[in-house]
Amino acid sequence: MHSSGLWRPLRRRDYVISARPWRAALYLLTSVPLGAATLLTLVLLAVAGSALAVVLVGLPLLLVLALSGIPLASLERRRLRLVDSTPLADPHREPPGTGLAAWLRTRLQERSTWRELGYALLFATVLWPLEALAVGAMLLVCGGLMTTPAVMAAGGDGEAKVLKLWIADSYPEAFAVLAAGVLLLPVLAYPLGALAAGRAVLTRQLLSVPESGADSRLQELDRSRMRLVDAFEAERRRIERDLHDGAQQRLVALSMTLGLARLEGPAEPLGGLLAKAQGEADVALVEIRELIRGIHPQVLTDRGLPAAVEDIADRSPIPVDVRLDVPGRLLEAVESGVYFAISEALANVAKHSGATRASVRGGVAFGRLAVEVEDDGQGGARLAADGGEAGAADGGEAGAADGGAGAADGGAGGSTGTVGGARVGTGLQGVADRLSVLGGSLLLSSPPGGPTVFRLEVPCPPARSRT
Repeated sequence: MHSSGLWRPLRRRDYVISARPWRAALYLLTSVPLGAATLLTLVLLAVAGSALAVVLVGLPLLLVLALSGIPLASLERRRLRLVDSTPLADPHREPPGTGLAAWLRTRLQERSTWRELGYALLFATVLWPLEALAVGAMLLVCGGLMTTPAVMAAGGDGEAKVLKLWIADSYPEAFAVLAAGVLLLPVLAYPLGALAAGRAVLTRQLLSVPESGADSRLQELDRSRMRLVDAFEAERRRIERDLHDGAQQRLVALSMTLGLARLEGPAEPLGGLLAKAQGEADVALVEIRELIRGIHPQVLTDRGLPAAVEDIADRSPIPVDVRLDVPGRLLEAVESGVYFAISEALANVAKHSGATRASVRGGVAFGRLAVEVEDDGQGGARLAADGGEAGAADGGEAGAADGGAGAADGGAGGSTGTVGGARVGTGLQGVADRLSVLGGSLLLSSPPGGPTVFRLEVPCPPARSRT
């Protein structure tokens, strides 16, 4: 179990001289102001909400009280990293739609929300006072021993009371007490580390939702799905290499051979046929180069997502402004999925929107990459899905991914959409499915008269290895 890893450092010989005792002390010390602030917040919300509930003004306060465990739990997951290097995942799921109402409905239906509220109550009433008592006792004992010479010098009477237990009446005795306090520090570091480890185990147990059998199967299904995505990307890269190193090189050699044959000056009609054959070889070479770029552009592999999107913008028939703030490199599957989503969105803008300008902007926040593709076209995009499920039309919004629900740019099952009366293909449905596999979502907003906004969001853990 993971909890055993929290106790293992206490058995190491270098525990005292490592940074772990200090991190444990900081973990427990920061609980005190945070716990006091949590207690004050909960009491104020409960009292004010209950008092004002009769005039309905207190109902929003009671709602905030019910949700108050969410920000505390988010902060606790970050604070846990002081003593536990393994991150604690956020158990909340993404809302199926946008807006405050969808967010509230999702959060109030989640078991994690109520577990986090229970944790907030336990933290505010029990945990932080115990931690304050433990850390305070350690500081009182060690500090009282080590400050004995200073107290004796400040008193001026040649004696000092040590921890209110006995009196040191000489400087040799006072410095002996100071030495005892210094020697006691590493001894007390072990119970302090044990307390911090136990506190971390309790936090992890309370803030992580226990996995049921169905949840475990779903998580295994998600992991299997991600492995399939990785295998698909690896196969795409293999096909790209084979085309680049095999078929493309053979076409180049064929074109050169035909050119050399034409230099020999053969008589007609052989010379005309050679020229035609060389022209066809050159066309095939251009097409295979475009195919290679479409499978996986080299600029995406070498320089990352922002540079690859800049390359798309440069090749777009309409001007495109790009503002992407992506720190570092992301997982290859994430970069590839977002790249092709943006590419498909810009292709639709160029073909169907009648726009004169487009923009791509986005960045990373709270572990998710959000990108918007907006154009100044005529708008009026309509989404539809089989089975009677309608998408966004006349300014509405629809989720095109996230659990496989919804449709984009024409919907599912081969249905098509329109932009300003023009027929739209189903390319974005494949993009939506691809983002769904990554745990992402694709939304569309397109009121009549514009603007049309494609918004995609996808989790973006940093890439640990790109080999």
